[in-house]
Amino acid sequence: MSTRSQCANAIRALAIDAIEQARSGHPGAPLGMADMAEALWRHGFRHNPANPHWANRDRFVLSNGHASMLLYALLHLTGYDLPLEELKKFRQWGAKTAGHPEYGLLPGVEMTTGPLGQGIASAVGMALAERMLAARFNKPGHTVVDHHTYAFCGDGCLMEGVSHEACSLAGTWGLGKLIVLYDSNGISIDGKIEGWFSEDVGARYRAYGWQVIGPVDGHDSAALDVALAEARADTARPSLVICTTHIGFGSPKEDSASSHGSPLGESAAKETRAVLGWQEAPFSIPAEIYAAWDARPAGQAAEEAWNTAFDAYAAAWPELAAEFRRRMAGELPDDWQGIHTAMLEDIISKGENLATRVASQRVLEHLVAKLPEMVGGSADLSGSVGTQVAASSLMDPASYLGNYISYGVREFGMGAIMNGLALHGGFIPYAGTFMSFSDQAKNAIRLAAIMGIRVVWVLTHDSIGVGEDGPTHQPVEQLPALRLTPNLHLWRPCDGAECAAAWTSALTNRTVPTCLSLSRQKLPFFSRTEAQLTDMARGGYVLRDCDGLPEIILLATGSEVALAVAAAEQLEAAGRRARVVSMPCAEIFDAQDADWKERVLPDAVRCRLAIEAASADYWYRYVGLDGAVLGMTRFGESAPGPVVFEKFGFTVEHVLELAQALIKK
Repeated sequence: MSTRSQCANAIRALAIDAIEQARSGHPGAPLGMADMAEALWRHGFRHNPANPHWANRDRFVLSNGHASMLLYALLHLTGYDLPLEELKKFRQWGAKTAGHPEYGLLPGVEMTTGPLGQGIASAVGMALAERMLAARFNKPGHTVVDHHTYAFCGDGCLMEGVSHEACSLAGTWGLGKLIVLYDSNGISIDGKIEGWFSEDVGARYRAYGWQVIGPVDGHDSAALDVALAEARADTARPSLVICTTHIGFGSPKEDSASSHGSPLGESAAKETRAVLGWQEAPFSIPAEIYAAWDARPAGQAAEEAWNTAFDAYAAAWPELAAEFRRRMAGELPDDWQGIHTAMLEDIISKGENLATRVASQRVLEHLVAKLPEMVGGSADLSGSVGTQVAASSLMDPASYLGNYISYGVREFGMGAIMNGLALHGGFIPYAGTFMSFSDQAKNAIRLAAIMGIRVVWVLTHDSIGVGEDGPTHQPVEQLPALRLTPNLHLWRPCDGAECAAAWTSALTNRTVPTCLSLSRQKLPFFSRTEAQLTDMARGGYVLRDCDGLPEIILLATGSEVALAVAAAEQLEAAGRRARVVSMPCAEIFDAQDADWKERVLPDAVRCRLAIEAASADYWYRYVGLDGAVLGMTRFGESAPGPVVFEKFGFTVEHVLELAQALIKK
């Protein structure tokens, strides 16, 4: 048996062993894709296992993340810091070898995958990042950005709509450094796919503007080599290599859905080893196979050659080299504090009454001009969401220059591509759509939170104040849904000052994605003390206070803060002590120490009223059983915004009624 076959079988054996030991997992895909993996990872894939973060490495995304043991076997065999003991702990508590690949848990895993389609979509973002960085930093005689993005995907990935959205853009953008190997085995969990996936995939991708190669035999190493060489040769188009394979290759369950998501079982595992000619004990790999797989010498040599080239580049272009290092490290510019101060002073000095979507745009006017790593965009709503500013220039696929992307009406694809840009490094992606449409991108937002990456969503038209467009465009449940997402910051600022605080938080928190919830309607600007300007960063603070311990606390966000302030003024005029707490980011407030929380929301004051034009239930965590919430318990209506607010009780008069009833309790 050839060395190549044995190298592929080493992947299969490790996958079988780990899945059998865990009594859980997906053996079918690793068995079927092992030859594809061997062809790529041993013949042209450029990486350095000793430094998984080398800037010019090729990127690899396993979009069909249920095949995780394929990736773990590859990382172990090629020399990453993944000892055999970790493979033996596959899918167990505390193991680095989770059921699906998890970014940040294991070196060499470029992104978290599992939700099908998102891996290939984020690979588009990675490939775009490579081209945009190359356009910015490469100079004649100095090529410092030059690598490929590879992705494996299966039938399920190509069924998912997000793959359509992103791959359409990849073709339009001509991302020739993107190569996708499609594991076409004709099987999904429910069985043979003819009844639900019968389209001509190759024709579809040709229509996108891709180079389509194959179908090729996904178990023929020589054919795979030729296909990969052809894919690399076309630098003007992304490439789809269609690989026909047998799921569960070599097992008694070959070509059967039964091999997809369950261990083979002891008897079938033994039979598979015999068919493959693999005679080693479980978790045992011959020394010669380890040597054949070891990518460390070649990887180290490739990185050292690049380092030498980069040193020459730095000597010729020192400022660009420094910017490249900074951006790839994810650090803000050295003069960030000055940029931030100038931005905040400008917003405060003008003190304008603005819709917060406009206030956010004013903030971006400062930031985009000073931070070249910011790359913006929108889902065909640039004029409405305020993400495009004077310093924005549309990314030109002919040159890849520019810092603004028109994603078209593709919210989910936009989110997945933003994730890819952030994961690649060198960019802080931000983009906008309407808050109600965040549902269509929710899984990309959730994946960003799981991975802990810095992406910023500008979500405007954030309440029933949208008015005439009606309930389809009036978000009600989206705000609490986003707030309940772990490791995600949702900011709902009430004016320009809080918008500045929100953007500052979004840029300085490197391991948390941020959603900005912004109004379409104009809101008043509030004057603040220096202390209050500092306090905004703590997520919740006292915006308007009274003398002594308050009788009631009015807690509000965004457009409803003005309502709370107006009600507090009338309560004060009537001799009542009312405090207004603005809580633009509840997640950050929740992370504050007990002393701060007590200062803002003292336990002694149980009379509390929360006001937000969104689903009411979330706010009971702050007002308790003794308090009340003025919120939404149904979808909105189509009418002018002020009328909708009035009909749903968001008026000063109604707030006063509720407040006075609470005080009298």
